Amino acid sequence: MVPVSLLRMWGSQLSEVPSVTGAGSPFLGSIGNDIEVSFEFFPPRTEKMQGQLWDSIAHLAPLRPRFVSVTYGADGSTRERTHDVVVSIKETTGLDVAAHLTCVGATRGEVDLVARRYWRGGIRHVVALRGDAPAGFGKYEPYPNGYPYACDLVEGLKRVGDFEISVAAYPETHVEAESAESDLDNLKRKIDAGANRAITQLFFDTDAFRRFMDRVLAAGITVPIVPGLLPITNFAQNVKFAGKCGASVPGWMYELFEGLDGEPATRQLVAATVTSEQIRQLTLDGIKEFHFYTLNRSDLSYAICRLLRICPEKQ
Repeated sequence: MVPVSLLRMWGSQLSEVPSVTGAGSPFLGSIGNDIEVSFEFFPPRTEKMQGQLWDSIAHLAPLRPRFVSVTYGADGSTRERTHDVVVSIKETTGLDVAAHLTCVGATRGEVDLVARRYWRGGIRHVVALRGDAPAGFGKYEPYPNGYPYACDLVEGLKRVGDFEISVAAYPETHVEAESAESDLDNLKRKIDAGANRAITQLFFDTDAFRRFMDRVLAAGITVPIVPGLLPITNFAQNVKFAGKCGASVPGWMYELFEGLDGEPATRQLVAATVTSEQIRQLTLDGIKEFHFYTLNRSDLSYAICRLLRICPEKQ
């Protein structure tokens, strides 16, 4: 069943689309004007993908995100491409850029060298992750003489420089965790090692995030926990992606997106509405910062930000 709040939103607010620029706008009216957003990109593999990436950055940069981040290949294969994209974004846009680093495929010394390159290049924000095992290697195993886990990587980065460090959190538990309790203990170890914030894995079940936050607060974790949101660009593909991440997809979402594969305009409208309503619900809990997994596409994230009254700087 579609949530009542979403039906009310469509019925009362989408029937007549008002201006979204003023503080008194009724559109998503319970959301204040103090929302902050950040965007995640990945290094392109082809010339066409490179063009798409930079088009997306150019589209989203005027929204003044708190930061943008660039991912790191699961097996460490994108190390140089990640570095080049991070430096290029900083040099061409002046945005605060966070570079992803993982424990996979490199010794401690090699990871430290990468971190020092970032520090010398003026990059002060790192997203520190354990990373996944390379394809075909099965279960994750620490790399010889490498940082075994994300908490160790955080400690190592802090020895290199006073980085701002973001780490990962899992509202519905990491797929390899023994239990929700052990997963939360791991998050606490990363925070205790020096992380400044946690960005969550994608989730679609807002109540799952709320239950997670109850446990986070009960554990004494006080750093910001930033919801990671994936606007739906292709429902079937995103469902598969969610399954690999251990994120549940509510039944009502299947109903909303059913039959829309051949109707991209309608699918875009529904997707923007779903994520905007998810954000509205979370702002009622006091959440003010959100991280968008853009998949190097800007249109949906841009539309959602406009619904949140995050508008480009006037030139």
